[in-house]
Amino acid sequence: MSKVFRTRGVSRLPRMSVPGLLSVAGLSVASSLCPVQGWAADQQTTGNRVSSTLGSAPDISADPELVKLQKNKPGQIPTVHQGPWGVFNAEAGVAAGFGPVARYGQVRWAEDWSYLRNPSLRRDFFDPLKFVKLNDSGSIYVTFNGSERLRNFFDQAPFFGYQSKKSSDRLLLRSQYGADVHLGDHLRIYTDVISGQAWGHNYFGYGGTQRTNMDFLNLFAEVKGKVLGGQGGIIVGRQQFLDVPNYMIFDRGNPNIPQSWEGVRAYNVWSRFRVDVFDFVSVDESRSGAFKFRESWGNRLWGAYGSYALPSFKFLGKSSQIFADLYYMGYLVNGSSASIANAKVGGTAAGTTHRDNVGVRFWGKAGPIEFSLGGTYQGGEFRPKGSGTTRPVEAFALNNVIAWRFSKVYGTPSLGIQADYYSGGNYNDKTGSIGTYIAPFGPSTSYLDSSTYLAPGNLISVGPNLLWVPHSAVAIRARLPLNWRANTDDTVYGTNRIYPPRGNLQGGFIGFNPQLSVALRIDQHLTFTNDFAHMFLSDGMRKVGAKDGFFWLSTLEYRF
Repeated sequence: MSKVFRTRGVSRLPRMSVPGLLSVAGLSVASSLCPVQGWAADQQTTGNRVSSTLGSAPDISADPELVKLQKNKPGQIPTVHQGPWGVFNAEAGVAAGFGPVARYGQVRWAEDWSYLRNPSLRRDFFDPLKFVKLNDSGSIYVTFNGSERLRNFFDQAPFFGYQSKKSSDRLLLRSQYGADVHLGDHLRIYTDVISGQAWGHNYFGYGGTQRTNMDFLNLFAEVKGKVLGGQGGIIVGRQQFLDVPNYMIFDRGNPNIPQSWEGVRAYNVWSRFRVDVFDFVSVDESRSGAFKFRESWGNRLWGAYGSYALPSFKFLGKSSQIFADLYYMGYLVNGSSASIANAKVGGTAAGTTHRDNVGVRFWGKAGPIEFSLGGTYQGGEFRPKGSGTTRPVEAFALNNVIAWRFSKVYGTPSLGIQADYYSGGNYNDKTGSIGTYIAPFGPSTSYLDSSTYLAPGNLISVGPNLLWVPHSAVAIRARLPLNWRANTDDTVYGTNRIYPPRGNLQGGFIGFNPQLSVALRIDQHLTFTNDFAHMFLSDGMRKVGAKDGFFWLSTLEYRF
């Protein structure tokens, strides 16, 4: 079987400098509409609002349309804090490759608060912490940031009941505080520390990504300046990395500890073209004790990403911008994420896999139409643990979304369809190529399945998406995906797991999992988000022991 599909949306909120408005990984409004990683604010304005496109941030605050932006004039207080990326500050800054940035960024070091060099522009209680001069001229300064996030997960039958037949409650608390030290115009050092605590009833999965003592999430030096006529830089050290479509990699937002990497990244941004090259080793958070994070050499990411901004244009009377992206990403994966299914019920073959991903993405906004069309070919090899034959990999994914924004309807709803295809393999094969696609490094949960019960791999997922902003402080997103196995000779996959059914599972249909996210901005620092999902499984899944289940994630977050 084969097919393709996918979706995403935008929205608009108030003129308040929304701080983490709806800043919870569970609610990806931007993420709901377009298969990217976030969203940038096109500095073109329509009236006093910024014209926005699609994106895929799990954080509603990343959508510039959530804020009534004024044109940035000298002396005027900016509402979003993006870098000097020109047209790539479209889609909340996602197009620039540093993740979504509105008042706050998905990664905090992507924010620019340098306008507060002028103290008369301070308006918020925390503004004095955003620009602390370390010399008389203000060329050396530090910006402080922080957040506290409290989350509660309720799972009625976690992971279709294969994790536990009983309901589970998990309560997570994350503390994160950072400092961005600017040493003139060309050098900065950034660091933030993070810790996670976890409690609950009948809980599961409390490893290093949930419970950890204080450690560095980011710790890097960046050298930047004019390079070959563009704005370029090199970042060396531990860092979060978001210059990838969010259906492949995001920031691993559900656990307490986001994904970070050790390595080097070099980028350059011109007026209409940008390029990014990178080589990373994953950070291992599993060691107990403070400041014990280390490199995990068995899990690596390297590659290059290029993006071209087509000339801006008008369509149906609206400003429009489209991007054409080309990328290569290599993965080296060990552990459960590298395992493949075999024909035995519940059986897997452990090993190591190397994946080469070559992909394209054509995305943006043409008038009221918001779209993203993406495809990735995944080659490489699988080396089984111990003795065994190394097998080639031939897999692929298609990620597509298209939506229409009704700008004259109350709440400017966006209605579209999302369709995703992730190739599957054959668990009966012991030789030959492996066809199961994997996305091992934490794609956005709000893109595919907020519960994480389903993961990219042997999956066709198709359904409508709706994004609606009925009030300046409220955003609502709904998804109604139907799910099938792409190949009935392969099994069903969840996040970091391969489900037990094999030949005993009949039929390709997996089930229907409607999802709803409701985000509330209480003030410019405090947000409250609730994400709901329910899996209505097929008869075939129920007959092999899988259970329908309800999922509820509530998140309260304070940021400055």
